[in-house]
Amino acid sequence: MDFLGRKPQPDPPHPRKEPRLEGSLTAENLARVFENCVDYNRRSIAVGGNEALRVELIFIAGMVRMERVSDYVLRPLAQDEKLGELGEAVAWERMRSGALYSLSVTERTTLDQAVMDLIDGNCLLLFPGKERALSFNTGTEEKRGIGDPENEVSVKGPRDSFVENLRTNTSLTRRHLKAPELRIEEQIVGRQSLTPVDILWIEGIADPQTVKELKERVENIDIDALLATGNLEEYIVDELDTAFPMLQYTERPDRFCYGLCQGRVGVLIEGIPLGYLAPAVLGDFLRSPQDRSENWLVASSLTVLRWLCLLLTLYLPGIYVAMVNFHPEIIPTRLALSIMAARRDVPFSALFETLLLLVAFEVLQEAGLRLPQSIGQTVSILGGLVVGSAAVEARLISPAVLVVVAVAGIAGYTMPSQDLGAALRVWRFLLSVLGGVAGLFGAVVVGTTLLVGHLAGLESFGVAYLTPFAANAGERVGEHAALRQPLPEDKLRPGYLNTGNRRKQK
Repeated sequence: MDFLGRKPQPDPPHPRKEPRLEGSLTAENLARVFENCVDYNRRSIAVGGNEALRVELIFIAGMVRMERVSDYVLRPLAQDEKLGELGEAVAWERMRSGALYSLSVTERTTLDQAVMDLIDGNCLLLFPGKERALSFNTGTEEKRGIGDPENEVSVKGPRDSFVENLRTNTSLTRRHLKAPELRIEEQIVGRQSLTPVDILWIEGIADPQTVKELKERVENIDIDALLATGNLEEYIVDELDTAFPMLQYTERPDRFCYGLCQGRVGVLIEGIPLGYLAPAVLGDFLRSPQDRSENWLVASSLTVLRWLCLLLTLYLPGIYVAMVNFHPEIIPTRLALSIMAARRDVPFSALFETLLLLVAFEVLQEAGLRLPQSIGQTVSILGGLVVGSAAVEARLISPAVLVVVAVAGIAGYTMPSQDLGAALRVWRFLLSVLGGVAGLFGAVVVGTTLLVGHLAGLESFGVAYLTPFAANAGERVGEHAALRQPLPEDKLRPGYLNTGNRRKQK
């Protein structure tokens, strides 16, 4: 019982109901399903002008393209006098076999199927008294135009990006990857949203066990609506109790197709302009799609720089706090005297200062993201320059802490993956606290032990997250974590993906 004396109620059942709608397929039952829906339309039509032979045309306004319904279904249905002279059974067969100008026509016999077709943008033809219907594909296909990727800027590569329409995304994949071995299977997720989810892989390259596992995880998702990325990610990843990303995502079809060629399994979702790739390891989130367009020496140097920035954004605030509080002898004398002089009138401890600025950094970032672009830039400038300078002049914070937090924040922005950058920001707080409590031993030794132990316990579809630093199934992986080989020498696919065919070039 709770504090009000009420007995706790058990969770209500949440069974799958198949079929979703019961009853015979008639115009009256369809009208009952869409009762109080202003966009539901029903029209009686005389076939070929014959009043004795009438059909019901049913569609949902906004989901169908009116020109298609008028030109491809309604016009031939009303103007074909020969069709009106036929009997009902013969006219039905003629309409099903091509008398109407539609590329796709399907016969439906259940109410559940017919309702789903109407929601998808089809129109239905029913003969009164007959419990069957013809479903014609007349969808609007309205979608956002294919544009440049916003978060993964392309300098020397393709400039197309995924959009919210699933069929457009699969067509983009087919255009980049014309292999007939490409397989695309679809599942419906969400009781209310009925969101199509496509699973893509290349037969003969992708690991069949990974394909099977991903299919089962998607199939077992039983939720009301799949409307956001988290509605899928958190149901198919191996580990939820981590801030680090377990699935690689991209908005660039070329990067998505490259992952499929490497032996990964892809996921595309209706309404989400992203493609997911599994399995994923830590090194994948430190590689930019632009790396394969750069010279191998330049790409390797940039990847090494990102690894160094990863360490910098993680450890710099914690090490600063540890040195100021516990190990001032490590700091060069002139720098130590400068820091002590700047901190003389500051009323807060180094740990509190650092945590305060880290929180302020996160607040400014969130404000810049949530506000309109023009206002967001203004807030960032005001917060970074005006407020920061005023706080230093008012002796609320020391200049050294401001520089340390700014450098750590800028280093975090070099991460190609925003999800990885967010995880590093979470761990940066923890390492700063450890540095303020236990000095360098806490920030470096204890923090690194906790971080490496946490990462070592993660797996993505059976692949160790720390690959290639870790062994997989007792077999050490020989790939490089940071260096990229010249492309003519990069002849094998990653061994940890268990691909059917490892060789990718002569």
